[in-house]
Amino acid sequence: MNKRNFLKSVGLGSLAIMQPAIPTLSASAKAPAQPAKTARHRVWINPDEKDTVAELQQRYAAYRKAGIGDIFFEADSEKHFRAAKENGIKAHRWIWTMNRGEKELLASHPEWYAKNRKGESCATHPPYVGYYRWLCPSKPEVINYLKEQAESVLSKDYVDGLHLDYVRYCDVVLPVNLWSNYGIDQSKELPEYDFCYCETCREKYKAQKGIDPLEMEHPDQSPSWRKYRYDRITNVVTNLAQVAKQHKKPITAAVFPTPDIAKRIVRQDWTNWPLDSVNPMIYHGFYKEDVNWIGEAVAEGVNGLHGKFPLYAGLYLPDFKGNMADLEKGVRLALQNGAAGVSLFGHVDSTVLDTIKKASV
Repeated sequence: MNKRNFLKSVGLGSLAIMQPAIPTLSASAKAPAQPAKTARHRVWINPDEKDTVAELQQRYAAYRKAGIGDIFFEADSEKHFRAAKENGIKAHRWIWTMNRGEKELLASHPEWYAKNRKGESCATHPPYVGYYRWLCPSKPEVINYLKEQAESVLSKDYVDGLHLDYVRYCDVVLPVNLWSNYGIDQSKELPEYDFCYCETCREKYKAQKGIDPLEMEHPDQSPSWRKYRYDRITNVVTNLAQVAKQHKKPITAAVFPTPDIAKRIVRQDWTNWPLDSVNPMIYHGFYKEDVNWIGEAVAEGVNGLHGKFPLYAGLYLPDFKGNMADLEKGVRLALQNGAAGVSLFGHVDSTVLDTIKKASV
């Protein structure tokens, strides 16, 4: 099953590939819209190279008019980036970070990949789906590789910033409504989904604490072993933030919805990352919550950040099932609870744009 279908059907909690769009108008309608006073929202996009420059000018002018100030592009498209920038929107390159399944990388460096508690490597035994190939954040070679990737992205003049996705470990626990998809019960952390127990991680932890995690009776319950892994992902972000700082460009990240959920199921301690802003994916439908949960999750995140950097609430448009009243409510709840704006994932049409503009007043 590919990434698009997997996330559409089971919602694993990272971003998928969709193309936001609005109806295209004539090629002559090219003048950028006047910047909105409250341009504080964001959109995730996988750019389509078939889009014409005229279409992009019209689309991004409408985005800007609706209050969208940043776009995260999952692929490198100079045409899209420059069209966004010409309309006063910052264009960020959105990259997969720890989940890297490129064939060349798998073939040349299988030793870089994370191992689960059973000793199985993501290089040969990807958990859940075939594209889940997680690198080990404890290996210096992995850090250097990711820094090179960041350097390549940020060195381009049309890229305004770096946006991190999959900057975490594999999901040790899925949202409960997904268990039936795999016929699994994750009431406890199962060894085949618990990462990383490679030699590097075990040796470095043992150097700190004097014990190999695999020698523990219940390693999944060890606070210090959990913190070791939080810190390894934080170290990845810190290194990439240094690259961004050298280029004087912002670094942001898509993360799990709340600090508690993020730490518990993917070892993300995002309130302690050196970011310029964060985009928690508060996809209420994935967790069988109602729209009100958006405000609750935002409040938890904002409280955990203590003003370190802004939070933009990630909203999964399919969760609203076309109900614009609910979308308006979700945006308002996010803003009322301290979000600097929202990040939209899904099909962004003129109705969605009108709704977020209305909700932002």
